[in-house]
Parts: sequence; C-alpha cells; structure tokens
Amino acid sequence: MCGIVGFTGMDNAAPNILEGLEKLEYRGYDSAGIAVLNDGIINITKVTGRIAALREKTENGELMPGTTAIGHTRWATHGAPTDTNAHPHLSNDGRFAVVHNGIIENYMELKSKLIESGYIFESETDTEVVVHLLEKYYKGDMHSCIRKIASKLKGSYALGILCTENPNKIFATKQSSPLILGIGAGENYFASDVTALINYTQNVIYLEDGEFAEITPDEIKIFDCAGYEIKKPVSRVNWDIQAAEKGGYEHFMLKEITEQPRAVKATLTPRIKDGKIMLDNLNIELDGISKILITACGSAYYAGCAGKYIIEKLCRIPVELQLASELRYSDPIIDNKTLLIVLSQSGETADTIAAMKECSQRGAKTLAIVNVVGSTIANLADYTLYTHAGPEIAVATTKGYTTQLTVLYLFAVYAAEILGRIEADEYSKLLDDLMSIPKLLQNTMDMNSKIENTAKKYYTSDSMFFIGRNTDYALALEGALKMKEISYIHAESYAAGELKHGTIALISEGTPVIALACNQDIKEKTMSNIVEVKSRGARVLAVSLNDDKNIAMLANDIITVPKFDSPFAPILEIIPLQLMAYYVAKLNGCDIDKPKNLAKSVTVE
Repeated sequence: MCGIVGFTGMDNAAPNILEGLEKLEYRGYDSAGIAVLNDGIINITKVTGRIAALREKTENGELMPGTTAIGHTRWATHGAPTDTNAHPHLSNDGRFAVVHNGIIENYMELKSKLIESGYIFESETDTEVVVHLLEKYYKGDMHSCIRKIASKLKGSYALGILCTENPNKIFATKQSSPLILGIGAGENYFASDVTALINYTQNVIYLEDGEFAEITPDEIKIFDCAGYEIKKPVSRVNWDIQAAEKGGYEHFMLKEITEQPRAVKATLTPRIKDGKIMLDNLNIELDGISKILITACGSAYYAGCAGKYIIEKLCRIPVELQLASELRYSDPIIDNKTLLIVLSQSGETADTIAAMKECSQRGAKTLAIVNVVGSTIANLADYTLYTHAGPEIAVATTKGYTTQLTVLYLFAVYAAEILGRIEADEYSKLLDDLMSIPKLLQNTMDMNSKIENTAKKYYTSDSMFFIGRNTDYALALEGALKMKEISYIHAESYAAGELKHGTIALISEGTPVIALACNQDIKEKTMSNIVEVKSRGARVLAVSLNDDKNIAMLANDIITVPKFDSPFAPILEIIPLQLMAYYVAKLNGCDIDKPKNLAKSVTVE
C-alpha cells in the first residue's frame, strides 16, 4: 500500500517529507520520491529502494530547497518498481506534480484519450493520467480543475498536488483511500496515515470521499464536491507513534485481518467490468489443458487446497496439489497440456521458484498468483495475476491468503465461461456472488466481535484438533496453521471422516476440537463426527452458519458466519479462525506479529 505525505510551512520542506516517509516504511514499499516547489519550479528526486537512498541522494533534503513539498512511498501495482514508475509524477509542461495512493481503474481509457491529445507518458503507472488531466483541464482555477478530474476518475485515490502557479499551497483530495490533514503552527500537512504526522501534530482532520483541501502554511480550507467551502471538526490523536503505525490496532495482524474486506474488494473490482471478468491479458488456450497442478508453500498452499474445489466444480478439469518443497524433487508427470498455478505472497519463495522452473522445463504453462509486482515468480511465469492485497507486516498471513483464494475464484469462473462449462445465467450469478464477498467478510467480523471471550476458554490448551469435510477441511488446514504459528499451541487439521482411522485415539476429556460445519451438502456427516468426539470428552467449538440451531445444540461453543448460498462461501470461515488464533496468542502473551523462528518471505530452502 503506497504512502503519501505533504508539507507547506516556513522551514525547508524536504527534511520533513523524508521523516514523514520514514514513518510509513512499515507499510512496505519498493521506491520513493519527493517533489519540492521552489521559485516557480518543481524539482523531483526519486529512487528505487529505501528511504535511506533518497536521504543520501538529497543529502537529507538539503539539496532540495523549498518550503512546499509532497512525497511518496510506492508499492508497485501498475508497472515494475523503477525510478521512472516511482512517484511523484510531473506534467509535460512542468506545472503540476502528483502523488497518489490507490488505483485508477479506468486509467487505460483515460491514457488512450490523453495520448490522442498529444500527451507523452513516461511511466507505466495508472497515476500518470492524473497529472496530465490536471494540465489538460487547468484554466487558472485549481478548485474547478480538481472537481473536473475527480469526475473523470474511477477507482480509489488519495491525491496530493503541487502547482507552480499556486506557490506555498498543496492540494489534496480523496475517494475510497485514507487522507488525513495535520494542523501545525505556521505549517500544515497531509498524509495517508496519521503515522507520518504524529511527530509534528496531534490535531488532525479526516477528509471524506469527494472532499478536497487547499493547504497553506497558515490555514486549511476544505471544500465539498460542489466546490462549497465546509467546516470540519478537528480531532485530537492520542496514540503514540508505534500505535499510530498500526492505525490504532494493538498488532499489525489484527489490523490486517480487519483490512480483508477492502483488500478483497481491491482484488475483485478492477477485474469485473460490464458483467465480464477481465484477467490482465490472460490468454491461456484452456481447451488444450488436460490437468491443472497447484503448487505453493504454507498458507499459499492451503489457499490452493481451497481453490481446487471450485476450479474442479466449475471447470471440470482435474486439479492436483503438491507442496512446492516436494514437487521440486518428485519427478512430476508434466507436459505441455499441464497448467501450473503457482501461489506466493512475496513472489520470492525459494522452494516455489525451484518447483516452477522444474515444471516449466517439462513444458507446463505457468500462471503465477502473487502480491509483489516485479518479483521473481512474477517474472518467471508465462502469466501473472496480482492479488493487490497491499503489504502485510505481520509474518502470519491473513489478507494474503484471502486475496489469493479470491483470485483462484476469479480464475475458476473465468475459465469455466471460456470453456463453455457454465450457462450465462449461472455466470451472472457467480459474478454477483463474487462482488458480495467483501461485504460478507465484514459481516463475518461484525458478528464475531466477542470472539475474545471464546478464546479465553481455549488459550491454556496444549493441543487442538481442527476437523471438517470437503471445503470445510480445506479451510480447517489454514485455521490450524494460524493457531500453531502465532500461539505456539500444537494444532492439527484432519478430514473429519478420517477420525475413526486413528486420530480419535488422541481425543480425551477436555480435548479442544474446532469443527467446521458450514458446508450444507455434508453437514449431517460432520454432525456425526461432532457426536463421536463429544462422546469421548472433547470440548467442541463449532464454526457454523448463523442460523444453524442443530449445530448450536451439539457444540459446547459456537462461532458463526453469514449464510451464503454460493460456492465461494468457504472464504468466510477463515475470518473467525484467524480471530480465534489471534486472541489465543494474545492471551498467551505471544509476539503475534513476529512469531519465533518464522520469516515473512522464505527465500532459502
């Protein structure tokens, strides 16, 4: 997720911008830059890599004099992480500079029209259309210009703007991306996160969608979408800097759990247009594919386990799964009729890269589902689909998992329609179902707001068992992993039907069993398994639909998800499992964001 900062005051602006950008480093980024307005000229410095390199290049900002500036840390989405693609972007005539947090969904349409009008694009980014639109529509009045371009943009954005004809001013506007205004003494600010402001001021104004601000050293004026000046309340921030970086959350993991509805929406929205799924120039000849093989490690592998069911159900193509660490040494049966789907949050997972190379050498077509633009796996793949999850700070993935599963859902529907395996009416319903997932994820969190109380009954356990059937089993795999990796409690997942083939010997009085019972097609079978473990003394925590009274009567405790009559329903189940793991770990005093012995990106075998 990109970060933006703006400053105007009496002091040299660049050092303030650098410090603000450093406070946003936790968000993750791959490049950074500053634009300073000085004596009617906008000077820009950009680097690929860390803020430290930007400090060095500008000699801590001293080489960039001027009292008005904007800055940016970029997490690449459109275009690789390069100096050219880094923000800020400058208009062709040099009058405007822009920083942007978000995604301009209709940038290709706007870009084509701007090129036809003679504008020259230097970067691959979606953001550059904004700065050229400013040049095109500016007629001496920034207010009307901002309203004009806002009417042209679709998607999410928080924008910071410099204009050479407006010295000592910065302009800011937003739509579906956070933007905060900071009030100082003889200086004022904007930022995408209060983190960047907290060292300078605790007095802030939260800008709402469609509003824009004109910021000078002495005042901040705010206007609504019609151009009328409005008054907004000033809020007092009482967080310390560490808490501010987490957006007020105690841990990054909890913050990232709550970000999942927005992350999944960001993954879905750019890819469903006019009743069709558009998958980033994906032109695989699916008619020639006889087998799909999914490979990954850790949570990404478990996302593949959950995705297998929907791909087979809709596409009627056999799907195999193999851990990348095993696949690379397994002498796999692969040919040019195999599609290898590779999942990795970082795009740098060593075992996955090796497995991918092995399968490619045997003729497989490769489709990568990754979060990091320009990563090794993205570059090696024949086709790449980005999850747009934004950076994850906590080692244990949450939104990385759900966005990977979301892309697998998109692919399943896309492929089924291409192959003629679903009718038009079903295709339309599936698209509606996909677009409803973000809201349902939020509903799931809302109905489990008291899950910490449930965790208090289980956090002293030495061992836990997660059981489920079919799609419930696939989600139980990830639920058990979350529990063990952050709480250090032994947790294993089993296909519920396999209990009587050995595992039930481990069930005794008080043994915690988390039973996933949301799949209505096999609910009765799962209920029988719940009875089996309860008769041997297990304490059962059931995950069920919110109106399922039969499961509620059987279980000792229950956590619920909304009823969702869709093949995509399983994605909702992971939310309460993530929350349960989080609160169990918290009650045990664990280092939740940095579990022992684990790394965010496993780049060694």
